[in-house]
Amino acid sequence: MKERKVSILFVCLGNICRSPAAEGAFQQLLESQGLQNKFEIDSCGTSQYHIGSLPDPRTREVAKRRGIILKHKARQLKDSDFDSFDFIMAMDQKNLEDILQRISSPEQRSKVSLFANFANEKKDHKQEVPDPYYGTLQDFESVQDLVEKSSKGLLEFLKTEGYISVVS
Repeated sequence: MKERKVSILFVCLGNICRSPAAEGAFQQLLESQGLQNKFEIDSCGTSQYHIGSLPDPRTREVAKRRGIILKHKARQLKDSDFDSFDFIMAMDQKNLEDILQRISSPEQRSKVSLFANFANEKKDHKQEVPDPYYGTLQDFESVQDLVEKSSKGLLEFLKTEGYISVVS
């Protein structure tokens, strides 16, 4: 019997900084562990500001230094995403609120979390990935560090909770 893939959607405002960085970091982590075939991952934005655009050049530069090539084209969150994805990872509280306003069923609500909650063991329910758009290159570096740490925590959670089976 074929194992069902786990689907994860990373969401920020414009889909050019944080969510593509998170998608790339999680993809790289999966590839490093040979788990890429067990997942479907994507990213999007709650707004329509940058539809069709590549990630911000600073996001791509920081990712590239870490061996991650980002080719994703920005898209906006669709209603069908709530049924298509098992997990929806919001980058900050505002995006979380925007996502939850569009959802009506308790099942769909249970899929949505703040991504950075997975960066620490305490699972602080207010942890956010800050928007680096108006910041410096160092802000983009800090975001990349946080999405990499959050990716490791998310993958560990998925393993621990039995969403994926890992053969040693």
